[in-house]
Amino acid sequence: YEDRYRAAVMSREPVSMTAFRPPDHWLRFDLYPGGAGISVRIHREEGSGPDTTPPPGRKTGAGTPPGAGQAYRLVHFAAVLTEAVSVDDVVARVADEVLPAFHAQGVAIVAFESGRLRVLGHRGYPPGAVDSFDGTPLDAIPSAALRIFTSAVPTFFASAQEMQRVYPDLPAHARSPQARAVLPLIVSGRPIGACMLAYDRPHTFEVAERSVLTALAGVLAQALDRARLFDAKHQIAHGLQQALLPRALPDVPGLRVHARYLPATERMDIGGDFYDLIGLGPAGAGALIGDVQGHNIAAAALMGQVRTAIHAHAAAGSPPDDVLARTNRLLTDLGTNLFTTCLHVHLDPATGRARLANAGHPPPILCLPGRTAASVLDVTPGPPLGIDPDAAYPVTDTILPPHAILLLYTDGLVETPDTDLDHAISALARSLPHTGRPALEHLADTALTHPATGRRTDDTALLLLQLLPPTD
Repeated sequence: YEDRYRAAVMSREPVSMTAFRPPDHWLRFDLYPGGAGISVRIHREEGSGPDTTPPPGRKTGAGTPPGAGQAYRLVHFAAVLTEAVSVDDVVARVADEVLPAFHAQGVAIVAFESGRLRVLGHRGYPPGAVDSFDGTPLDAIPSAALRIFTSAVPTFFASAQEMQRVYPDLPAHARSPQARAVLPLIVSGRPIGACMLAYDRPHTFEVAERSVLTALAGVLAQALDRARLFDAKHQIAHGLQQALLPRALPDVPGLRVHARYLPATERMDIGGDFYDLIGLGPAGAGALIGDVQGHNIAAAALMGQVRTAIHAHAAAGSPPDDVLARTNRLLTDLGTNLFTTCLHVHLDPATGRARLANAGHPPPILCLPGRTAASVLDVTPGPPLGIDPDAAYPVTDTILPPHAILLLYTDGLVETPDTDLDHAISALARSLPHTGRPALEHLADTALTHPATGRRTDDTALLLLQLLPPTD
């Protein structure tokens, strides 16, 4: 029945088939392809029983046009691979689609990198059977095996005996599967790797099957090359971001600090979330948290510039409003066309005084001792950085008692497509009680596992600050 449907899809011609419906009659299905899909007309065939063939004179099926089934597989596989972003995605989709379609038991994808064989992924092989080859220099691989991997011609072995007969110098472990197909992955005329299918019993590769596998290898090679470029770009951006974030936060007397950074649960490019703590000597400390618009290398690079600018202005003793105003003028002069939200806090642990300036960032959450729930601190916001060069940033002044905890965060913690942001922030605050003196690590875990933030669609940064009394 699937073949009849595929025939209608690929040939765009009407196709008919019959099917027996218990207990005592046949049904005829006429499939008519059209511009909006396929229409199906169902007839009830009279005068036939369960032990009879379809009524004479009726067409029992147009059959699958030559090559329609193979073409369907190729088109379907290409469509599946368009959704693969990373190398891991490509390997997973190959295993999910190719293994059952061609009745193979194992698949492995290898690449050639810097003169070495790299195992990108595999499924269906015994533990260690493939990973042990990872990193093997190409010049250390037997010449027969190397020719199989690097040749532009697919190689098919119906049995281990055939493999031994054609390549007698192959080591025994390389001939372990009973049958194998080695499909070279060629991009722009150069081999980038190979896809290997393994069978646990002898398997005859018919001409049609070989043709489809060869075509699939071409589609796979393009998808794999694209995925490797994506992974390389993602690694560069991730490394850049990690290099621009603080390796360690300074120790500030009278202040306990804890920071977290978590990537999105859905795979995507790197973000521009950042945080920092600046020691200001007897004046206390300056804390900041922010988020640069975008998820790419440009966002990560701008994040480093913003953090450096704020750090320099704050360390020079500028008040929070001046720090944001000067950084804002810098960003508008750079003309990056990206805006940045940021919250800057100047905290004096000796007096408990906190001065806050906000550039379009979500407000902080305040956990006070003895309260059953936290609250959202009301901070007057200014516009995000990088939009208006003359923007002003009001300062909110408040006094915090000992053991008070200030939670700074980026919108990845609370923002979801179907939730109002203000409601999500309020719900997060209600879920954060302050009983006694909870460890900051525990409070961070509670915030990150809040139901509204369980599935993050954006990067998330947290910075928790707790005032300590002079006797602590």
